[in-house]
Parts: sequence; C-alpha cells; structure tokens
Amino acid sequence: MSILFSPVTFRSLTVRNRLWVSPMCMYSAVDGVVQEWHHTHLAQFASGGAGLIVAEATAVVPEGRISPRDAGLWTDEQRDAWAPIVEAIHARGAAAGVQLAHAGRKASTWWPWAAERGSVPAEDGGWVSTAPSPIAFEGYAAPAELDAGGIDAVVDGFVTAARRAVDAGFDVLELHGAHGYLLHQFLSPLSNQRTDQYGGSLENRARLLLRIVDAVRVEVGDGVPLFVRISATDHADGGFAPDEAEAVAAWATEHGADLIDVSSGGLVAHQQIAVHPGYQVPLAATLRQGGRIPVSAVGLITAAEQAEQVLAEGSADAIFAGREWLRDPHFGLRAAHELGVEIAWPPQYERAHWR
Repeated sequence: MSILFSPVTFRSLTVRNRLWVSPMCMYSAVDGVVQEWHHTHLAQFASGGAGLIVAEATAVVPEGRISPRDAGLWTDEQRDAWAPIVEAIHARGAAAGVQLAHAGRKASTWWPWAAERGSVPAEDGGWVSTAPSPIAFEGYAAPAELDAGGIDAVVDGFVTAARRAVDAGFDVLELHGAHGYLLHQFLSPLSNQRTDQYGGSLENRARLLLRIVDAVRVEVGDGVPLFVRISATDHADGGFAPDEAEAVAAWATEHGADLIDVSSGGLVAHQQIAVHPGYQVPLAATLRQGGRIPVSAVGLITAAEQAEQVLAEGSADAIFAGREWLRDPHFGLRAAHELGVEIAWPPQYERAHWR
C-alpha cells in the first residue's frame, strides 16, 4: 500500500493523494488578473495525477506583488478570472489551493526574464515597497516601515483575499510566510528590528502571522483547510532558526492552521545553502514533532520512491514538488506506475497506460 497515493483529509476536504504541486510564480498576469496561460498550466497537473494543486503566490494587495506581472486577489475581476481555473482542476479530480502572499521588501521587482534586475522604478510601473523595518534586501530599493495602520491594512488584505479565494472555489488557502516575503520578514530578526509589539521576542515577531491566521479562520469558517508555508531557517547567522520555526509551527496550528508547508531560505542574499536531493526534508521532520503537527516536505523531491520514503520514514504527511511537475506534468501518473499503484487515468490518456 503506497502512502504517497493514499488519501488525506483536512477538515471538510479529502485529497485523493499526497503528491502535490507547489505554488510556482508564472509572472504572466495582467493587472493581477490571471490569463489563459494559468488555466492550461494548472489544469494539466490535475490531468497528470496531482492530489492538490496550489496556485502561485497571489498578492492580497497591489503593493504586495513581487513584480508588476504577479497574480492578485484584491479585486472581484481577479476572483472571477480564477473561478474557471479552479473549476477545471476540480473537473479532473484534484483539489485546488491558492497561496496568499505579500512580498514586503521584495516587492516591485523585475520578473525573472526581464532585461533589467532589481527594483522596478516608478516610471516603469514600480512602487515603494513596505516591510517591518526600513532595511533593503540586497540590490533592491529600501522599503518603507509599516506603521500600525499599515499592519492593519495588511491583515485586512489577507482577509478579503481569503474571502475572494473561497468564493472563487478554492478548497485550500495557504499563507505565504516563507522565502523572504513580508510574513517571513516579520519572523526574522535579520529583517525585523522593530521595538513595538511586532518586534524583539519571537512571540512579537510571530504576532502578525498568528493574527492573520486568526482573522482568516474567522472569515472562512471551520470547514476550509488553512496551510502556512514557512522558511524553517534563514541559512544565515543570527536569522530565523529551526527551533524558532518549531515554536511558530506549533502556535500556528493552535491558532487554526491545518498544515505547515516547510521550506527554507530566501530572506537574505548572503544565505548559505547546501542543496542536494531532499535537503529540506529534515526541517519538515523537525517541525512535524513526531506527528504532532501535520507538515509537507519540499525541495528537490523528484522521484516516486524518494517521495514515498519521506512519508514512510515519518518525515512528512505530504509531498510538494515544483520543478519536477514542470518537467513532467504527468508526474503523478508516472509516480503511481513506478510504485505499482493503480490510480484513475483520464480516459483520453488510457491508451498510453504502461500496462
């Protein structure tokens, strides 16, 4: 019996398997509105056997976009553009999630294949980014420090985006607290040098994340699964560390989160990461605390047996993969075959089954 291809339930949602698609930015939206590209891109993974597909980091407010080409959920037009994509995922048997995000000091930057690098100037459609403290990410423009009203507006942005996401049909919401974006910036002492209730102690640095978990849970009710992605280490001296991540993971679940999506890094340019297959799995195992906290693992997980082993060892409850799905949008069908598991194929593809 494969663990990878066994179902898993969060609140009112049962996901058909535990091999999921990570949120991956496409930088292809127009004014925050997703396009035909997103429809084809995401629906193909459902045809390919994914259990859960989490759409890319989606800005909750315009100034929270990583780039001017990011997807958003701050308008009803954006909500309505997401709805047929969610419907297409559901029609192919998978669950649909969306990652709600605010880029903080890493906002207003050029998309990866632009000719330029760094921050987008105002004359090219850029804007002033915001952060817990006025400390720039290396190579980017300095952000403005959020005041109390600005923090309240961030919370409101996550809440209204969550409502639009649920109204668009998404089954799962994920709060992006990783990869050096705003909620991670509050968590790390390298980017948060505040002296008010949102800075200093770990409890204070986690306050905004937990406040958003509380507010989103109230807004969407008890039936909607809520995930939180965190970077469990900054890979830099003096930064957010695994023992702190362990505490934050426990607090988040106590406040209503259903799973911690464990990643790492992204906060500072001088991070030192030893990258190898499954390099972030031990972090997931640490935060899982022997099964007390549901977690997902991610990070160069590219093969069926590797993913199955991570679950069999008790390091995680589910697997998120990214680049492997881009290389093979039918990774789920292939992984099931390699593990000797029979899963439903789209009838249009049955003639290609490896029988």
